[in-house]
Amino acid sequence: MYYLLSSVIGYLLGSVPTAYLLLKRKGINILTEGTGNVGAMNSFDITSSKVTGLMVFFIDAIKGLLSVYIPLLFFPFGFCYPAISLLCAVLSHCYNPWIKFKGGRGLATSLGGTLLIAPFIPAVWITTWIIVYLIKRNILLGNIFANFIALIVILSFPQTAFNYSFPKADSISSLMFFSTSLLIIIFIRHIDPMMEQLTQFNFIKKRIK
Repeated sequence: MYYLLSSVIGYLLGSVPTAYLLLKRKGINILTEGTGNVGAMNSFDITSSKVTGLMVFFIDAIKGLLSVYIPLLFFPFGFCYPAISLLCAVLSHCYNPWIKFKGGRGLATSLGGTLLIAPFIPAVWITTWIIVYLIKRNILLGNIFANFIALIVILSFPQTAFNYSFPKADSISSLMFFSTSLLIIIFIRHIDPMMEQLTQFNFIKKRIK
Protein backbone atom coordinates (compact mmCIF):
# COMPACT_ATOMS: atom_id res chain seq x y z
CA MET A 1 0.00 0.00 0.00
CA TYR A 2 2.80 2.44 0.88
CA TYR A 3 4.48 1.76 -2.47
CA LEU A 4 1.25 2.52 -4.32
CA LEU A 5 0.60 5.72 -2.37
CA SER A 6 4.19 6.87 -2.90
CA SER A 7 3.85 6.26 -6.64
CA VAL A 8 0.58 8.19 -6.85
CA ILE A 9 1.97 11.13 -4.83
CA GLY A 10 5.05 11.38 -7.02
CA TYR A 11 3.15 10.95 -10.27
CA LEU A 12 0.60 13.65 -9.45
CA LEU A 13 3.23 16.14 -8.28
CA GLY A 14 5.43 15.52 -11.31
CA SER A 15 2.49 15.89 -13.70
CA VAL A 16 1.97 19.57 -12.87
CA PRO A 17 3.08 21.16 -16.21
CA THR A 18 4.81 24.22 -14.75
CA ALA A 19 6.19 25.74 -17.94
CA TYR A 20 3.01 25.06 -19.90
CA LEU A 21 0.81 26.77 -17.31
CA LEU A 22 3.10 29.78 -16.75
CA LEU A 23 3.57 30.49 -20.44
CA LYS A 24 -0.10 29.90 -21.20
CA ARG A 25 -0.83 32.89 -18.95
CA LYS A 26 1.38 34.91 -21.30
CA GLY A 27 -0.55 33.65 -24.33
CA ILE A 28 2.24 31.27 -25.40
CA ASN A 29 1.81 27.58 -26.15
CA ILE A 30 5.19 26.10 -25.22
CA LEU A 31 4.29 22.83 -26.94
CA THR A 32 4.49 24.52 -30.33
CA GLU A 33 7.20 27.10 -29.64
CA GLY A 34 10.97 26.68 -29.64
CA THR A 35 11.99 23.09 -29.11
CA GLY A 36 8.57 22.16 -27.73
CA ASN A 37 10.26 21.03 -24.53
CA VAL A 38 8.17 21.84 -21.44
CA GLY A 39 11.04 22.97 -19.26
CA ALA A 40 13.06 25.90 -17.97
CA MET A 41 15.49 26.24 -20.89
CA ASN A 42 12.83 26.40 -23.57
CA SER A 43 10.79 28.77 -21.40
CA PHE A 44 13.77 31.12 -21.27
CA ASP A 45 14.50 30.79 -25.00
CA ILE A 46 10.90 31.58 -25.95
CA THR A 47 10.33 34.48 -23.55
CA SER A 48 13.93 35.81 -23.29
CA SER A 49 13.08 36.19 -19.61
CA LYS A 50 15.52 34.89 -17.01
CA VAL A 51 12.85 35.33 -14.35
CA THR A 52 10.47 33.02 -16.21
CA GLY A 53 13.19 30.45 -16.85
CA LEU A 54 14.31 30.45 -13.22
CA MET A 55 10.73 30.32 -11.97
CA VAL A 56 10.04 27.21 -14.05
CA PHE A 57 13.29 25.63 -12.87
CA PHE A 58 12.64 26.23 -9.17
CA ILE A 59 9.01 25.12 -9.26
CA ASP A 60 9.98 21.94 -11.12
CA ALA A 61 12.73 21.35 -8.54
CA ILE A 62 10.20 21.81 -5.73
CA LYS A 63 8.01 19.16 -7.37
CA GLY A 64 10.89 16.71 -6.99
CA LEU A 65 11.64 17.84 -3.46
CA LEU A 66 8.02 17.42 -2.35
CA SER A 67 7.74 14.02 -4.01
CA VAL A 68 10.54 12.89 -1.67
CA TYR A 69 9.58 14.88 1.42
CA ILE A 70 5.92 13.83 1.62
CA PRO A 71 6.57 10.05 1.69
CA LEU A 72 9.32 10.60 4.26
CA LEU A 73 6.90 12.62 6.37
CA PHE A 74 3.94 10.24 6.35
CA PHE A 75 5.22 6.74 5.61
CA PRO A 76 7.57 4.41 7.53
CA PHE A 77 11.15 5.61 7.56
CA GLY A 78 12.94 4.15 4.56
CA PHE A 79 14.58 4.89 1.22
CA CYS A 80 12.33 2.97 -1.17
CA TYR A 81 9.16 5.04 -0.68
CA PRO A 82 10.64 8.46 -1.52
CA ALA A 83 12.79 6.91 -4.26
CA ILE A 84 9.76 5.39 -6.01
CA SER A 85 7.84 8.62 -5.57
CA LEU A 86 10.66 10.63 -7.19
CA LEU A 87 10.95 8.20 -10.10
CA CYS A 88 7.22 8.54 -10.74
CA ALA A 89 7.46 12.33 -10.46
CA VAL A 90 10.25 12.49 -13.05
CA LEU A 91 8.41 10.06 -15.33
CA SER A 92 5.17 12.08 -15.28
CA HIS A 93 7.12 15.33 -15.68
CA CYS A 94 8.86 13.98 -18.78
CA TYR A 95 5.76 12.28 -20.20
CA ASN A 96 2.97 14.44 -18.87
CA PRO A 97 -0.50 12.84 -19.06
CA TRP A 98 -2.25 16.24 -19.12
CA ILE A 99 -0.46 17.55 -22.23
CA LYS A 100 -0.49 14.50 -24.52
CA PHE A 101 2.48 12.87 -22.76
CA LYS A 102 4.85 15.65 -23.75
CA GLY A 103 7.02 17.23 -21.09
CA GLY A 104 10.42 18.38 -19.92
CA ARG A 105 13.72 16.54 -19.60
CA GLY A 106 13.50 15.87 -15.86
CA LEU A 107 16.66 17.63 -14.72
CA ALA A 108 15.18 20.15 -12.27
CA THR A 109 12.71 17.65 -10.80
CA SER A 110 15.47 15.06 -10.37
CA LEU A 111 17.75 17.64 -8.76
CA GLY A 112 15.13 18.69 -6.23
CA GLY A 113 14.52 15.13 -5.10
CA THR A 114 18.04 13.70 -5.18
CA LEU A 115 19.41 16.57 -3.10
CA LEU A 116 17.39 15.12 -0.23
CA ILE A 117 17.88 11.36 -0.58
CA ALA A 118 20.90 10.80 -2.86
CA PRO A 119 23.12 13.93 -2.96
CA PHE A 120 26.02 11.95 -4.45
CA ILE A 121 24.13 11.88 -7.78
CA PRO A 122 23.69 15.66 -8.24
CA ALA A 123 27.20 16.29 -6.87
CA VAL A 124 28.75 14.18 -9.65
CA TRP A 125 26.30 15.44 -12.26
CA ILE A 126 26.76 19.14 -11.53
CA THR A 127 30.57 18.87 -11.31
CA THR A 128 30.74 17.12 -14.68
CA TRP A 129 28.31 19.58 -16.27
CA ILE A 130 30.33 22.59 -15.15
CA ILE A 131 33.57 21.12 -16.55
CA VAL A 132 32.01 20.24 -19.91
CA TYR A 133 30.22 23.57 -20.21
CA LEU A 134 33.37 25.56 -19.44
CA ILE A 135 35.17 23.65 -22.20
CA LYS A 136 32.45 23.46 -24.88
CA ARG A 137 29.97 26.20 -23.89
CA ASN A 138 27.12 23.91 -24.89
CA ILE A 139 24.29 23.26 -22.42
CA LEU A 140 22.92 20.18 -24.19
CA LEU A 141 26.36 18.61 -24.48
CA GLY A 142 26.93 19.33 -20.79
CA ASN A 143 23.64 17.60 -19.92
CA ILE A 144 24.46 14.49 -21.95
CA PHE A 145 28.03 14.12 -20.68
CA ALA A 146 27.00 14.81 -17.08
CA ASN A 147 24.34 12.14 -17.31
CA PHE A 148 26.71 9.59 -18.83
CA ILE A 149 29.57 10.27 -16.42
CA ALA A 150 27.24 10.28 -13.40
CA LEU A 151 25.96 6.84 -14.40
CA ILE A 152 29.51 5.47 -14.82
CA VAL A 153 30.70 6.94 -11.50
CA ILE A 154 27.70 5.61 -9.56
CA LEU A 155 28.09 2.13 -11.05
CA SER A 156 31.84 2.24 -10.40
CA PHE A 157 31.55 3.46 -6.81
CA PRO A 158 28.27 1.99 -5.52
CA GLN A 159 29.45 1.90 -1.90
CA THR A 160 30.14 5.64 -1.90
CA ALA A 161 26.72 6.36 -3.39
CA PHE A 162 25.21 4.04 -0.78
CA ASN A 163 26.99 5.80 2.08
CA TYR A 164 25.54 9.14 0.98
CA SER A 165 21.91 8.06 0.73
CA PHE A 166 19.49 9.62 3.24
CA PRO A 167 17.73 7.75 4.66
CA LYS A 168 20.11 4.87 4.10
CA ALA A 169 19.06 2.76 1.13
CA ASP A 170 17.82 -0.74 1.94
CA SER A 171 20.64 -2.18 -0.15
CA ILE A 172 23.21 -1.16 -2.74
CA SER A 173 21.17 -2.91 -5.43
CA SER A 174 18.04 -0.86 -4.63
CA LEU A 175 20.06 2.35 -4.80
CA MET A 176 21.63 1.27 -8.12
CA PHE A 177 18.19 0.50 -9.54
CA PHE A 178 16.90 3.92 -8.49
CA SER A 179 19.96 5.79 -9.79
CA THR A 180 20.19 4.04 -13.15
CA SER A 181 16.43 4.29 -13.76
CA LEU A 182 16.49 8.02 -13.04
CA LEU A 183 19.48 8.71 -15.28
CA ILE A 184 18.11 6.51 -18.09
CA ILE A 185 14.83 8.46 -18.14
CA ILE A 186 16.77 11.73 -18.38
CA PHE A 187 19.05 10.33 -21.11
CA ILE A 188 16.08 9.14 -23.20
CA ARG A 189 14.61 12.64 -23.05
CA HIS A 190 17.88 13.99 -24.46
CA ILE A 191 18.06 11.65 -27.47
CA ASP A 192 15.89 13.78 -29.80
CA PRO A 193 17.66 17.11 -29.16
CA MET A 194 21.01 15.33 -29.40
CA MET A 195 20.08 13.92 -32.82
CA GLU A 196 18.88 17.35 -33.95
CA GLN A 197 22.20 18.92 -33.01
CA LEU A 198 24.09 16.18 -34.84
CA THR A 199 21.96 16.75 -37.94
CA GLN A 200 22.60 20.50 -37.81
CA PHE A 201 26.32 19.90 -37.32
CA ASN A 202 26.50 17.56 -40.34
CA PHE A 203 24.53 20.07 -42.42
CA ILE A 204 26.97 22.87 -41.52
CA LYS A 205 29.96 20.63 -42.36
CA LYS A 206 28.50 19.88 -45.80
CA ARG A 207 27.87 23.57 -46.46
CA ILE A 208 31.46 24.41 -45.52
CA LYS A 209 32.81 21.72 -47.85
